[in-house]
Amino acid sequence: MHEVMPLALAWVAGLLLGAEFFGGLWWTVRRGSASARPALWFLSSLLLRMGVTLAGFYLVGRGDWQRLLACLLGFVVARSVVLRLTRPPLGQGEPRCDPRSGEAGHAPQCR
Repeated sequence: MHEVMPLALAWVAGLLLGAEFFGGLWWTVRRGSASARPALWFLSSLLLRMGVTLAGFYLVGRGDWQRLLACLLGFVVARSVVLRLTRPPLGQGEPRCDPRSGEAGHAPQCR
């Protein structure tokens, strides 16, 4: 029982680090794409998110591969959660198109 608690805490820390990383990425894309200086947004966001994430993994891992793995698993789960939460509702995403209606010489942009 006493061996499970540090792994559970490492997993929760991975969830928080993943939420920070991928939530920050989502926020940066929304803000940076509408900015007059998108390169500054994306570069500063990358440096900040990577710095926080790497420092968090370093502190959580403390040289133990099991805690590091638990943290990584939490990070990956957070990615899935953030993707699900930031997905636009059905019917509000990009409109589907008819692949036969593309311009001559261009591939249709359908999904």
